[in-house]
Amino acid sequence: DGPAALACSDGVIVGSARDRNGLRPARYVMTDDGLVITSSEAGSVHIDEARIVAKGRLGPGGMLAVDTATGEVLTDRQVIRRLAAEQPYESWLRENLTALDELVLQDATSAAHSPRSAPGHAPAALDGDAGYLSALQVAFGYNREELVVLFRPMWKQGVEAIGSMGDDTPVAVLSDLPRPLFHYFYQRFAEVTNPPIDPLREAQVMSLTQLAGRRASIFGRGPEAARLLELSSPVLTNQHVVVLRELRRTIDPDKADDLRVATLDTTWLALEGAAGLEAAVDRLRLQAVEAVQNGAGLLILSDRAVDRQHTLVPALLATATVHQALIAAGMRNHASLIVETGEARDVHHLATLVGYGASAVNPWLALQTVADEVESSGRHGEGITVERAVENYCKALEKGLLKVMSKMGIATVDSYCGAQIFDALGLDDELVQRYFPGTPARLGGIGLAQIAGIVLAWHAAAFPPQTNGNNKIGLDSHGLFKFKRGGEYHSYNPEVVRALHEVAGLGKGAEKRERKEIGETADADAEQGLSAAYARYAELVKKRPAAALRDLLDFAPRREPVSLDEVEPVGEILKRFSTAAMSHGALSGITHETLAIAMNRLGGMSNSGEGGEAEERYTDERNSKIKQVASGRFGVTPAYLMSAEELQIKMAQGSKPGEGGQLPGHKVSAEIARIRHTTPGVALISPPPHHDIYSIEDLAQLIYDLKQINPAAHVSVKLVSEAGVGTVAAGVAKGHADVIHLSGNNGGTGASPLSSIKHAGGPWELGLAETQHTLLTNGLRSRVRVRVDGGFQNGRDVVMGALLGADEFSLGTAALVAVGCKMARSCHTNTCPVGVATQRLDLIEKFPGQPEHLMIFLLQVAEEVRQILARLGYRSLNEVIGHAELLEQVITGPDARFIDLRPLLWVPDTGQPRRNVDERNPLPGGADLGERLADDALAELDGDGLPVRLRYAINNTDRTVGARLSGRLAQRYGNDGLAPGSIAVEFEGTAGQSFGAFVLPGVHLHLTGQANDYVGKGLGGGEIVVRPAAGVRFVWHENVILGNTALYGATGGQLYAAGRAGERFAVRNSGAQAVV
Repeated sequence: DGPAALACSDGVIVGSARDRNGLRPARYVMTDDGLVITSSEAGSVHIDEARIVAKGRLGPGGMLAVDTATGEVLTDRQVIRRLAAEQPYESWLRENLTALDELVLQDATSAAHSPRSAPGHAPAALDGDAGYLSALQVAFGYNREELVVLFRPMWKQGVEAIGSMGDDTPVAVLSDLPRPLFHYFYQRFAEVTNPPIDPLREAQVMSLTQLAGRRASIFGRGPEAARLLELSSPVLTNQHVVVLRELRRTIDPDKADDLRVATLDTTWLALEGAAGLEAAVDRLRLQAVEAVQNGAGLLILSDRAVDRQHTLVPALLATATVHQALIAAGMRNHASLIVETGEARDVHHLATLVGYGASAVNPWLALQTVADEVESSGRHGEGITVERAVENYCKALEKGLLKVMSKMGIATVDSYCGAQIFDALGLDDELVQRYFPGTPARLGGIGLAQIAGIVLAWHAAAFPPQTNGNNKIGLDSHGLFKFKRGGEYHSYNPEVVRALHEVAGLGKGAEKRERKEIGETADADAEQGLSAAYARYAELVKKRPAAALRDLLDFAPRREPVSLDEVEPVGEILKRFSTAAMSHGALSGITHETLAIAMNRLGGMSNSGEGGEAEERYTDERNSKIKQVASGRFGVTPAYLMSAEELQIKMAQGSKPGEGGQLPGHKVSAEIARIRHTTPGVALISPPPHHDIYSIEDLAQLIYDLKQINPAAHVSVKLVSEAGVGTVAAGVAKGHADVIHLSGNNGGTGASPLSSIKHAGGPWELGLAETQHTLLTNGLRSRVRVRVDGGFQNGRDVVMGALLGADEFSLGTAALVAVGCKMARSCHTNTCPVGVATQRLDLIEKFPGQPEHLMIFLLQVAEEVRQILARLGYRSLNEVIGHAELLEQVITGPDARFIDLRPLLWVPDTGQPRRNVDERNPLPGGADLGERLADDALAELDGDGLPVRLRYAINNTDRTVGARLSGRLAQRYGNDGLAPGSIAVEFEGTAGQSFGAFVLPGVHLHLTGQANDYVGKGLGGGEIVVRPAAGVRFVWHENVILGNTALYGATGGQLYAAGRAGERFAVRNSGAQAVV
């Protein structure tokens, strides 16, 4: 999948190959004396142009080979043709490969016989028995909210459910409700070291097709290697499973011998109690190995036997157990796993099962649930048939799985199956090492006994002693997605929201509550400077049930308290605060401006988010000091970049890491379209990757680009917590970023798939501690500021973040609530009732917020920080940053006793500063052609005036030439630039990366030679010409003259290239014209 450019040789053949997605560039030249050179950059070896007879590049998955014995140069087509002729591969496949879909079509028991035998039909015991169906739903952990929130969009529209405002519920191990084992696993995602893939715009590289059965040795060549079962999707209907079980009767006996099917029961007697689960798992392990030894090539793990006496082995545990057992026995390639389960019902469930070894999943109870929902929905079903609903549901699962795979940069389900690309949180170390080895798992958690307790609780609720199983069991609504009284705890429940409104001055009873309603601690705080409303609010947050890891921590003072008068003033603390990145588009314009005004008045910073910002705001207090540069590059113009004090590269977002930003079409108003350089009414989904960041080196290049155009601005890189983020953060620091911004997985969002909101990324506490440890041990901590966000609500959260290593703190959801948000969770529908997150003018009129509301709240948060510092015996945040020894673990909640937070509290003894010391993390010094160009052009502009004519030699170490000039012109003239032809510059040679980036109108760059990647990145109206030298011997229009990703994020201007360009040409172009 890449990025990769490979070189290989067997001593005779020398070859070069490129990854199938075309992520790593590979250019080549051939000379008249037979020299062939390939490299990832043009100009790596200087060759006289007069000697070159051919120039080109390898395409995605392309190869180039040289046979040194014969002197032949072989293209990838020639190589493949030569290999294909060696054996009759086509006939081997035709005669031996079995397609399951074709067998289903041929099946005599086709779904056409009756509605109940449609692809979603359930076992006969469920037919017409609503009571038994509901009992099974309860036994497998279903709840009513899922049927409405998750299932309905899937079977109606064939899409995943979308939500907003992030996840403010406890992690699974801290929940008071029995959560499925799936919830203890979090999807990992590509972050800097390789890119995610865009499953929408690059769907041609994605595949869900997989081959199942007994695999032959990879070293052999013969027809037996093709005796496999082709699965077009990992989602199987019930009919697929029926056909699977009958394979030996329906296909050729020679093929059937390699596709023997064995079914393993994954249930156990509930009467055996918790010990029964471990016995069942041990039995399953032995049965799987025995079945494969006896010739089975397909193992079906089935929990259809769940009934009044039997409960389930969680499907994920069963799958991982068999997967690991076969690996340990050296037989994993001898059989494929098919999971027939009633437990799996959403995208995350499917992804974890495939990730831990399942080739396919049959969600039999979910399919019957869809059929039942359609038949009972009446007019709400909108005329959808059961068959269509089941098809839609399966398609939604498939699209969701593609999305999860693409987060890691994986294009084929073959590569994802068994890859175990998840983090575990809240599971016992021994359990993880035994059943999920290789999965990052920190802090410990529950074991098999507690998992057994969860499924036994489901079973007891499903089959209570007083019923006979035929009475319909009511499904609970857990309130996991939206607050429900008596359901799952939400950090922003109505009581907390009302309390915060009162703090800010929005509540009806603000500042008027009787002091007797406030606890003793709150009274004491109020007397020392906190308002009574804030003291009550802080108590509500502090005394809540454990919802986050920090709720299991408390302060452990090691000094005598100091006087509050000795602690640094509120103003110094406020400088460390910022609002989280929220775009004008996700938010209404007035909300966006209110946040900016409040932060500017307080001395903090607001963040524009990824939607650009109106140019008229750049010069007043509505300006966002932090300007975000995200993968969509919406609104990223030279003037936008020059208006910032900090430029933030958004690598990931806490609520949906590995995915691009999403703005529904109904929120793209004319104003939003103007700012973003797009079309009104058209949905905007940013690419998951930055197309100029496929590796850590590429990130360093973008940091360089931004520091070239605006050297006065700091550059930050936004990461999301996951295992290994510390190593990434170290790379970011070495790439000369000034700020590392770390987000937790419970950050807010304007629109995200619910499976991403709930099941991707990790808590900021884990990521921050790992980042702090890694930066310290590598001697990098003093170079960078570390900022953190993700559910911060009060001063206690801020001080805990500081103790774990953060210099600065970002608040998103709390800031929105402070200006009026009611947590309606309707941001994605454009129906926000208070005008915070909508573009509807009638609703925007209801916006109640003022800058003062947010200011009041943050002043109180800063005051609480001062009080905590005084109690700890410190006078400033600088004194406590990174001193995690001032924290201790406390136990709250039934399963919290299994959590061990000591890894968070460990402090490396390096003798290095534990906080940021250096003002900047500067680029290495040295001669810079871009700076010289800017100085020369402006000197002539200020001296002799227009037109300016300049000439330079250039080579591939001269990067981002033109950006510095554009930045200085943008300071003077904004995005309007100069009149056409005002500044003309000629270059000769090979340009380095980002040639002509951000060039403004009136600037003409003419390159004679060739260029590397990112030509015209962010082109803002200028003109670029690239042409080969006169008299070259190769055919110029067949010559590759530009690298990859030219015109990325351009908003205007022209590019003329006398030759061909690389991959992803003009991706996210919003106004530039090109002739190539």
